[in-house]
Amino acid sequence: MLQFLLRRTFGAVVILFLISASTFFMFFAIPQDPALLACGKNCTPDALEIIHKNLGLDKPVPVQFYEYMVGIFAGRDFSVGHCSAPCFGVSFDNQQMVWDTIIDRLPLTFSLSIGGILVFLTVGLGAGMLAAWKKGTAVDKVFSGGSLVLSSLQIYFLGPVVLGIFVYSTGLLDKPEYVPFSESPTGWFMGLLIPWLVMSVIFTANYTRMSRSTMIEQLQEEHVRAARAKGMSGRFVFFRYAWRGSLIPIVTILGMDLGALFGGAMVTELTFGLAGIGRLARDSVIDKDLPLTMGVMVFSAALILLFNIIVDAVYAIIDPRVRLS
Repeated sequence: MLQFLLRRTFGAVVILFLISASTFFMFFAIPQDPALLACGKNCTPDALEIIHKNLGLDKPVPVQFYEYMVGIFAGRDFSVGHCSAPCFGVSFDNQQMVWDTIIDRLPLTFSLSIGGILVFLTVGLGAGMLAAWKKGTAVDKVFSGGSLVLSSLQIYFLGPVVLGIFVYSTGLLDKPEYVPFSESPTGWFMGLLIPWLVMSVIFTANYTRMSRSTMIEQLQEEHVRAARAKGMSGRFVFFRYAWRGSLIPIVTILGMDLGALFGGAMVTELTFGLAGIGRLARDSVIDKDLPLTMGVMVFSAALILLFNIIVDAVYAIIDPRVRLS
């Protein structure tokens, strides 16, 4: 297991390096000078030259990339001050440290993502298990048919519809906003309830169908039939043997869905006007703010790779037949 995790970690580092390099060098293929953003409307040649020097843009691109990568592990010095590791540079737009900006926006996106996972796993797996338990009945048909309908919906369409019905027309729910959990747990929950539900709709539908199919398949396995033949109750066999086996492919798919979930969180932020990493990524691309764009991409990719490594480890724990060397 340890060797497997070390290999996966090494592979993740290589992927992060390739993402950083490709983003960095593609950015400089853009004809516009990034220093113009920091210089402002009334920019003079002298001011532009000073900005080039302060931001390190007067050096060759490979040298800039080398200093950027070193700064992530050892920190860097800028005209605005020292940037401690992990240093993703200084924003061209507001001259703020990129890492501080990301950390400031992270709680909202993290809350949105974790809440969405809990919703679609709880509802999706529960509905799928119930549909498999009641296979062929009206309950099974309702859940199966409903999942097909919900999987066709999109966040940017469903979000305004839900807002119009439950916020502006009936006033049953509060308008989405982010309130730190430390300030008000109730405000935190109610402010993100609609985004959680909207973001998790597509995932809930997919996991309902997946959970149902894998559970039905597990119920036909020989070890499950043997347990029934030994006189064990149907409920015990369902949860002790079939349910655990059905989690294996679901955990695998969850690892691959983490990237889509993070992307869904970003789209949800833009749909509901929430100032998280999603809006930060959009604004950095529009403003051609390389350090901010790089910081968001590398940080997001690192999180996704970390979650995938964790999922691989959990996969081995759930299925004792798996031996990872």
